[in-house]
Amino acid sequence: MYWFSIGIIVLAFVLIVAEDVVHINKAKSTLFLGTLVWLLAFIVPQPGQDAALVQEHLNENLLEIATLWLFLMAAMTFVAYLNHQGLITQLVYRALPARLGQRKLMLMMALLALAFSSLADNITASLIMLSLLSSLKLKPRAMVKFSALIVFAVNSGGVSLITGDVTTLMIFLAGKVTIADLFMLIPAALCGLLLLLATLLTGSNAEIEIPHFRRPIAGADKVIAALFVATIITTLLFSMFFAIPPVLTFLFGLSVMFLTHRYLNRNKPARQDVLEYIREIEFDTLLFFLGVLLLVGMLKQLAVLDQLPRLYTVLPVAGANYVVGLLSALVDNVPLTAAILQSGVEMDTADWMCLTYATGVGGSLLIIGSAAGVIAMSKIGPLNFTSFLRYTPRLLLAYSAGYAAVWAIGHALT
Repeated sequence: MYWFSIGIIVLAFVLIVAEDVVHINKAKSTLFLGTLVWLLAFIVPQPGQDAALVQEHLNENLLEIATLWLFLMAAMTFVAYLNHQGLITQLVYRALPARLGQRKLMLMMALLALAFSSLADNITASLIMLSLLSSLKLKPRAMVKFSALIVFAVNSGGVSLITGDVTTLMIFLAGKVTIADLFMLIPAALCGLLLLLATLLTGSNAEIEIPHFRRPIAGADKVIAALFVATIITTLLFSMFFAIPPVLTFLFGLSVMFLTHRYLNRNKPARQDVLEYIREIEFDTLLFFLGVLLLVGMLKQLAVLDQLPRLYTVLPVAGANYVVGLLSALVDNVPLTAAILQSGVEMDTADWMCLTYATGVGGSLLIIGSAAGVIAMSKIGPLNFTSFLRYTPRLLLAYSAGYAAVWAIGHALT
């Protein structure tokens, strides 16, 4: 049963890769196989386990999934509202000229994604940046190229703040790095991003027409946008100073948005209720997350991830951390990080900084390796596993450069 369960998990990831060949939606296949493998765990428990222990492991997994789901739902509701009202599109149109060279547009998008994900979480940054990309109506090949750049930029920016990436928060709360240490990841992340950008700027620099449909932005929409920004900032501050889980602050911000919207439109009964925007969320994305996290949770249940600390007995610490980053492109980075933190592996501050970068950015190498990639695959039509794979060598080069920069900065400081 152990190897049968492993086979199911491998099959699930194969079906994700082969979605365009088998014509089975990845959300449906991962949800089916993710729930199946847990059903089998109850029916035929592993040696030394019983239903109560499997239930305990499932509850831990469901808690992680629920936290991610609720956070994603709250962020997507904000973005769905702002997109429906055209506010994000209007901001883009006002910031960009009517015609813009593709290279300059890529530079602007990359820096914007890096900066935004440094201030917010990478899920929120991904949703907004991909919404901006969708509004530009680029050709399919250009959409894939921009998507690869955005995924890498979002993940690179997210490692520098505790609200940007869950693994960064885990390593910070374990006392391995300080806020000052994390800020030093920013120049290293920028280094890797600029190298990736340089490899993507080759070829045509054709001008892209930016359609402009300038219209006034309603005062109520400006208030909701301000609440969104305030929620992001408050999430960061509350997490830093009071250790409040980001999902709780974001859900509170969402509730404030609901009440504020109702008050602002109290005399407009015909206006769409803000709760309707929850129905506009793409549940394919949420179901895909659910299926993938159930599969990863089973890997943890089967103790597959417990073998990870052995890397540190075979390789130097710097090399092991680099490989962990590569593994995070295949396996969720949260259990990878948790396994290392719980293993008692001894590392200095510079090495923990390297691990923080590796687990946050290494997932960019494959489209299924990070939340940003999964969201991109759900929202950008031409993007799939195979089309993204074309850019993996360049992403690997950029990841390696960023990792080397973190190692150099970390050891220079210590």
